[in-house]
Amino acid sequence: MRATMLYGPGDVRCEEVAEPKILEPTDAIIRLSATCICGSDLWPYRGANEVAAPLAMGHEYCGIVEEVGSAVTSVRPGQFVVGSFCLSDNTCPHCRFGFQSSCEQRQFMSGAQAPFARVPLADGTLVATRELPADDLIPSLLATSDVLGTGWYAAYAAGVQEGSTAVVVGDGAVGLMGVLAARQMGAGRIIAMSRHKTRQELALEFGATDIVSERGDAGVARIKELTDGVGAESVLECVGTQESMTQAMNCARPGGKIGFVGVPHGVEFDGQQLFFAQKSLLGGPAPVRRFLPDLIALVLDRTINPGKVFDLELPLADVAEGYRAMDERRAIKTLLRV
Repeated sequence: MRATMLYGPGDVRCEEVAEPKILEPTDAIIRLSATCICGSDLWPYRGANEVAAPLAMGHEYCGIVEEVGSAVTSVRPGQFVVGSFCLSDNTCPHCRFGFQSSCEQRQFMSGAQAPFARVPLADGTLVATRELPADDLIPSLLATSDVLGTGWYAAYAAGVQEGSTAVVVGDGAVGLMGVLAARQMGAGRIIAMSRHKTRQELALEFGATDIVSERGDAGVARIKELTDGVGAESVLECVGTQESMTQAMNCARPGGKIGFVGVPHGVEFDGQQLFFAQKSLLGGPAPVRRFLPDLIALVLDRTINPGKVFDLELPLADVAEGYRAMDERRAIKTLLRV
């Protein structure tokens, strides 16, 4: 089969690889209905993460179960399933506490930008739908696998609740999903920080009430102006740079919460400054598995349509163009048809 391999900065190829096989009794093999490129895939693509050997790319996935290992009991061949980018047994103490992304057996999904993929820890990771979904729902179901679940976690970690004010730092796919999540959680005001017209429009469609185009100190000043000088009680940090984290911290009011889900690159904190800021931080890799059943239900009953975040669709053979388009910000998120 042909799959996506990353060899180094800017060097991504669709090439022949061996089809995945059951390696452990807890594995499943799925035939993907669609896959996609994640914003976090751009870190190694841009050279921010070292690539010591060719990487099998792709960690967002949904599709039909083809085969299961002898120990798998919760899913069976022929079922449509969605799984998290974090693989978990869903039974360890951390999983039972709702943090499957810190599972004692945690692994990270890879190799999903392909027609078939191996999913370890299938019982704890995969969630099956009762019936095969309509084809038009596939993009939204795919979004639940990571980008929606991550945006949802950002809103949860930021303490978004009924009537609250939420600020979303970052207008990539995760930030836009954070806007959608904040709306579903009942936020009364959602301020999306974005400088790009198409992303601003989608943020408004997903539920943003205000758009702030300024960045840095000017962006913080604008947030303070919109909140009567106080700041927001909930801030979603969805980028992972020093600038975005500083902006998020400074947009939150004292006692406010920052949910940070952008993979940090070069982010540092000053301990004394953090001490006197009196703000809560919760983040990390999203425990998507905790949210998957509810998110899948919201998609299947058409309450939400997170699939709109995919603004470019390409065949897998053209995956290199998908990376270029996202890197150059010509696309928010690329859907790959397999």
